[in-house]
Amino acid sequence: MMKRLFIITAACLLCAVGAVAQIVNPVKWKSAINMTDDTHGVISFTATIDDGWHMYSTEAVADGPVPTSVDWKELKGVKLDGGLKPDRKAQRHHDPNFGVDLSWWTGSVTLTQRFTVTAASYSIRGNVGYMSCNDTQCSSPAKEPFSFSGTAAPATAQTAADTASATEPDATAAPAADSVSQDQLWAPVKAAAGDGGSDTAAASASLWYIFAACFGGGLLALLTPCVWPIIPMTVSFFLKKSGGRAKSVRNAAIYGVSIIVIYLTLGLAVTAAFGASELNAIATNAVCNVVFFLLLVVFAVSFFGAFEITLPSSWSNKLDSATERTTGLLSIFFMAFTLVIVSFSCTGPIIGTLLVEAATMGSIAGPAVGMGAFALALAIPFSLFALFPSMLKRLPKSGGWLNTVKVVLGFIELALSLKFMSVADLAYGWHLLDREVFLALWIAIFGLLGLYLLGVFRFKSDGEPRQSGVGVTRFMLALASLAFTAYLMPGLWGAPLRATSAFVPPLSTQDFNLYGEELAQYSDYDQGMRAAARAGKPALIDFSGYGCVNCRKMDGAVLDKDQVKSAIARDFVTIKLMVDDKKAMPQPVYVEENGRQVELDTYGDLWSYLQRSKFGANSQPYYVVLDAKGQLMSGPAVYDENVDKFIGFLNNGLNNYKTNGSKQQQ
Repeated sequence: MMKRLFIITAACLLCAVGAVAQIVNPVKWKSAINMTDDTHGVISFTATIDDGWHMYSTEAVADGPVPTSVDWKELKGVKLDGGLKPDRKAQRHHDPNFGVDLSWWTGSVTLTQRFTVTAASYSIRGNVGYMSCNDTQCSSPAKEPFSFSGTAAPATAQTAADTASATEPDATAAPAADSVSQDQLWAPVKAAAGDGGSDTAAASASLWYIFAACFGGGLLALLTPCVWPIIPMTVSFFLKKSGGRAKSVRNAAIYGVSIIVIYLTLGLAVTAAFGASELNAIATNAVCNVVFFLLLVVFAVSFFGAFEITLPSSWSNKLDSATERTTGLLSIFFMAFTLVIVSFSCTGPIIGTLLVEAATMGSIAGPAVGMGAFALALAIPFSLFALFPSMLKRLPKSGGWLNTVKVVLGFIELALSLKFMSVADLAYGWHLLDREVFLALWIAIFGLLGLYLLGVFRFKSDGEPRQSGVGVTRFMLALASLAFTAYLMPGLWGAPLRATSAFVPPLSTQDFNLYGEELAQYSDYDQGMRAAARAGKPALIDFSGYGCVNCRKMDGAVLDKDQVKSAIARDFVTIKLMVDDKKAMPQPVYVEENGRQVELDTYGDLWSYLQRSKFGANSQPYYVVLDAKGQLMSGPAVYDENVDKFIGFLNNGLNNYKTNGSKQQQ
């Protein structure tokens, strides 16, 4: 399994530059319908596959690629006769990436499905799901929508584009105010320069957050038991290479750069594997977030001492022997690789946590920046050890304190795992981890951490109990943990807890609240715009997301401030649109975007499309002020925790509305 994972990662690295730089679409589809008599017909799906690419067959293989299949969303007035049939047999080959024999088509293939009409009219709708690869890369699993309708009499073939709705969605949206058409509400507007920052600034802030978090993770990794023994190994290795000062500086620099390159390569592999277009979907995908949750729980249990996560010992043995055999720059690189492999049992869980956070920020640069920061924190001290071997004498001796660091990290991993479970819970509306449940678990976790640091209980991995009492450092850490626990407790009764707003579920998920009601807001654009027209107020549109960390920060640091909250409640109608809401709409909507038909089947898809088509933006948080006709009064404002700047954005919108917007409604 590890060998297969290594091969796939290597393949992703080879195609990283080309694969993530553009959207790959090697398969083109044409769908048609043909009535063979008054009541029987055939639907055909013809795939044209680019040279050098292949599309996988309808055969499902465990641990294999996504097979070609048809998801029938709607079958009204018809019944299917038999199954999907290709016009030619798929070729069977051994796929080195998946390590199994797989069947696929090259060139072109036509799939047909027979059906019988059972009513005076019929309606057929669905998606063809498929996946394609070439020798060096694979496209993401994709779906091609189709839609047909007609009567029992012979009908003319139709394509999905012929039967799709217009570019402005109207299948699920209720009519707007009497004097305002829906076309006006959804019509694109030209956004002015951001009143609260810019998308570039928001992206930069997110990347700095990832950099800081991963750099801190690298510093924590230095204190783990698996990294500590590498220090004398490093010193011994570079003592053998002692020479002039210039040579020592060069060797130490090469060692540090090698560590950074190795870890940065891992970050690029994650980027190549996911791709920029998939990162935002991963951020709120139920399966991915549950897997992340379970992964971090496993890491936490490992840090508690239940088991140890290690790479095959043969890998480190081969690297050791390679280091001894080689000389010069190559031997230094192998020494850096040895550090990565030997320390993996402790750094692996930290890297996993950081990569998950970096990948789910929705930016292609996240994993690369994150791993670069982690590697930099790890490389700096080891480069200094290589340059000044005498520094080893000043380090404290390894002992039980290193295991304490691992256990503390285990508690932190356990707390962070709940964040990913919470994202899936919010996006899909399960209500398994509402705010009070989340807080109760965090109170228990950080309370137990404080008791552990005070020596109230121990894990088996801690060895014999301490005889000398609790040290000052442990006591101060325990004090901080217990104080944080006390800070969280009022949250069970509705306290805002602004310091944890980026992690804790929103107050709207809490049943019991003694601290006042939340700001009233609409979750549907058209309904909110009608309410704004009736109230004679401008509409504040808040494009947000359940998996958006910066959105939670803005809620806690800006929107929950009394002066901002009162201004919004008094002068605006608030419409909060979650672009990652997984709730299905009663009927999907088909839109034309960038020359391609796109199916919107969840409310999150609909609001994300609204943001892209009307405002030309796709990042969150994103705030605009509109009048009742959908015209821009102020904005956009993006992530910026400057309260005065956000109030200025609101005042600008209100003043423009009083000057222009209210007159337009009369």
